[in-house]
Amino acid sequence: MSVLAAGAGAPSIATQLFGSGLIGVREGLETGIVVMILVAFLVKSDRRDALKWVWLGVGIAIAMVAAIFFAIHFGTSTVTGLTAEIIAGVASLVAVVIVSAMVLWMRSAAKSISGELRAGMERALDVGPLAVLLLAFFAVSREGVETALLMVGYAENTEGSSWPLLGLLLGVVVAALLTVLLYFGTIRINFAKFFKYTGVFLIVVAAGILAYGIRALQTGGWLPGGATQAFDITGWFDSSSWYGTVLAGIFNFRPDPTLAQVVAWVVYVVVVLALFLRPTGAPAAAKPVAEQPALESTP
Repeated sequence: MSVLAAGAGAPSIATQLFGSGLIGVREGLETGIVVMILVAFLVKSDRRDALKWVWLGVGIAIAMVAAIFFAIHFGTSTVTGLTAEIIAGVASLVAVVIVSAMVLWMRSAAKSISGELRAGMERALDVGPLAVLLLAFFAVSREGVETALLMVGYAENTEGSSWPLLGLLLGVVVAALLTVLLYFGTIRINFAKFFKYTGVFLIVVAAGILAYGIRALQTGGWLPGGATQAFDITGWFDSSSWYGTVLAGIFNFRPDPTLAQVVAWVVYVVVVLALFLRPTGAPAAAKPVAEQPALESTP
């Protein structure tokens, strides 16, 4: 059972690659910048001996994220019937809460995260290798868990399709290349705009997860209103068309939503977008990438 399954036809390959690829680029770049801050601090502090503990922490975090992804993937796909609907619905709501919290947290914490990471690394170096490893682990896993939750649905949105995972991997590769180029000062990116626009995208995706979760719980009998439709445009909406596959595959749109789905979608988008887009004050002065990575200009 898919956390994002729309029930409106299989998304096209291009749709799967685009949706998961964009998630891979955004989440991979956030993670890459966090790692870049830690590495830059160690290099500048002439503590290259501690780099191996950073990379070990990063590796363990990646392994944990993969384990979470596959646990949810197999946990929701090995059960059937109403039990599967209930599990998928609950998993969807949990995913919405965690993804929303992380998106809003990154918005408020971005201006200070670089300084906090450097201060944390300085303290970790005084404590020992295990502290360095744990700092890197928690810094990376925080972003990775969000990615795993978002990707569960993309990986299952079609019958056994591997295109969503391929799109995610391609996005992560692009993010890794961009991080390396940023570290050496080869390129510069307007991170304020990049994370603002992709943050809006993730919020709309999360709204689709929320709508699916409500429908699944209505089907499973945990929520009322499953028979009360908000509208039904199945007569003219072509789910197999390019726009149908895009809306279903990325935003979880279905042409016959229940009233509760529509109300929840609208309320979530209005409230969370308002919180995400509200002003945060004057931006900090720009600093060289190696000293103050551009994450601090994240909205």
